Amino acid sequence: MNSPELSAVTASSADRYKAFDMLATLVAVVRHDGVVLFANAALEDARGISRRVIVGSHFPDSFTQPDYLQSLLTRVSDHGFAALRYDAWMLRMAREPLPVHVIVTLTEGADIIVELLPLEQQARQDREERLAEQALANKELIRNLAHEIKNPLGGIRGAAQLLEMEMAAPELNEYTQVIIHEADRLQSLVDRLLAPHRKAHVVGDVNIHEVCERVRSLILAEFPKGLVVVQDYDTSLPEFRGDREQLIQAVLNIAHNACQALAERIAQGDARLIFRTRVARQTTFGKQRYRLALELHVIDNGPGVPDSIKDRIFYPLVSGREGGSGLGLTLAQTFVQQHHGLIECDSVPGMTDFKILIPLP
Repeated sequence: MNSPELSAVTASSADRYKAFDMLATLVAVVRHDGVVLFANAALEDARGISRRVIVGSHFPDSFTQPDYLQSLLTRVSDHGFAALRYDAWMLRMAREPLPVHVIVTLTEGADIIVELLPLEQQARQDREERLAEQALANKELIRNLAHEIKNPLGGIRGAAQLLEMEMAAPELNEYTQVIIHEADRLQSLVDRLLAPHRKAHVVGDVNIHEVCERVRSLILAEFPKGLVVVQDYDTSLPEFRGDREQLIQAVLNIAHNACQALAERIAQGDARLIFRTRVARQTTFGKQRYRLALELHVIDNGPGVPDSIKDRIFYPLVSGREGGSGLGLTLAQTFVQQHHGLIECDSVPGMTDFKILIPLP
């Protein structure tokens, strides 16, 4: 096929497949001989090459093992397989090759769609699905458990009070007071567990930097010495609709956990906490793609999350600190999810980064 004919075909393909530009996954439409007819915006970004260069090129040459993809294209075209899959390394401009999961599918018009899922993205999607399922399970567990605990607590406390009134020996009151005190402590814990499910979602205009500044003032009031709180804000971030108090509580819980992990560095005088805001464009989380999203990072220079609980930090009653309730991050995740968002954690010794993602209008 000569160049003008190829140009006409690729122009037609661009119109037919332009919806692929809305996808977060990398997509190329190729002929059976591997010549690219269409490349979507995500593929263009990932390779660091203009789609004008990609279109018309031999797509298998974009991989470290071009012969294998070419053989799959031939097999799909000749035998009409619904889809063939394998893992590969895609070459990128001035960067290391990207590990991808390749899906090769034949269309009704005999063009072949090659879909590439970055393995890191696939891992992230799997992690987000687990977090969402975990949050739902946590919600049901917390509500059921809290109600089961709350009902007998009142009876235990009341019985202890009656017993205290009837006892002839005042020195035994110490034991009834222990019962009453522990019943009150459990009642407080149950109320905290139920709090996010009881309180109505109060929606208004939220400026995320006002939220950060409120949390910053509360943190510095509690830790006035040995801690530096850095403000790294993107002032172009727009306001969005949300529950300001819930978001303050979510960010405060994360920041407070960080400060408790920073105890040794605070004592040494070199503790550092960073509030960083950014705009994320064309990002995907929670199985949805958003044109704009808020990225709020709470970063500390502490010892990092212990490996033993790294995969369970958002579970209720899981804490890496002696005496911790293990509710702070659970409640933070619940509040953020009520804004259709997500919290992720990346932690190594010397740096822990909690990232809050919330869709923007």
